[in-house]
Amino acid sequence: MSPPETTSAAPRGGLVVLALFLVYVVWGSTYLGIHLALESGLPPLSVISGTRFVIAGGVLYAFLRWRGMAAPTRAQWPTLAVMGLCLLFFGNGMVVMAERDVSSGLAAVAVASVPLWMALFSAFRGDKVTRGEWLGIAIGFVGVVWLNAGSTLTATPKGLVFLLIAPLGWAAGSIWSRGRDLPSPFMTAAGQMLCGGVILVAVGLLRGERVEAWPTLQGVLSVGYLTVFGSIVAFTAYVWLLQNVRPVLAGSYAYVNPVIAVALGAWIAHERFSVSDLGAMAVILAGVVVITLARIRRA
Repeated sequence: MSPPETTSAAPRGGLVVLALFLVYVVWGSTYLGIHLALESGLPPLSVISGTRFVIAGGVLYAFLRWRGMAAPTRAQWPTLAVMGLCLLFFGNGMVVMAERDVSSGLAAVAVASVPLWMALFSAFRGDKVTRGEWLGIAIGFVGVVWLNAGSTLTATPKGLVFLLIAPLGWAAGSIWSRGRDLPSPFMTAAGQMLCGGVILVAVGLLRGERVEAWPTLQGVLSVGYLTVFGSIVAFTAYVWLLQNVRPVLAGSYAYVNPVIAVALGAWIAHERFSVSDLGAMAVILAGVVVITLARIRRA
């Protein structure tokens, strides 16, 4: 019986490695993709964020319906709309707005605080929080304060505000959605992207965003990369991981993405980071790791 078991396990292990690679590297690189799209002059909310999610959500929705998956019910669509508002409008849209003033790597470092806010919101919701998790929250928020008070973010007040809103929105939407009536994970992702994308496009148009000139090749390729790889491929890989590995492993992207983003920003966009920036990142990631280890022990 040993040979068959080894043979069947190998592809599964390979799929796990591939899915983790996609979530780590592709999601980590989306911050650079946003930077390059903004650099090309494309509108932040209506095109770089909104159009990306409308297309990605539409393609995924059509594919799932073609495969025979049930559409969200009338009662489920409002929940998907709230998730789209919190996770995509506030969570992603504010990152795009922030990157007009701050580096892609610094934006990724700020977003790395999402697990800290999720743990805190879980405590407010009444979930049991262990002493180890409280320790991780405390460590992480020292890093958040450091990042917002002692890094290069202090020179960009608007970027600072946007990068405070983004992780709060993502974490609040994630915690709020727990236990609610939702369709299958993949259909939830598709519906959420459609709703969030429509909100982003609408708000972008209301604030006067317009495409003034024919987009450059860099802009088209950047938005295309964000749509196909960032929204469809990597998100599908993440949902697959949630269904096939422990949540702790699936959520490990939270402390890998910032490192990838900082490295790519320095290499390709020639971004520079101060010692204070890197120190704040290290403390935030240390808090996330402590929370993760505490949850492993509790499990």
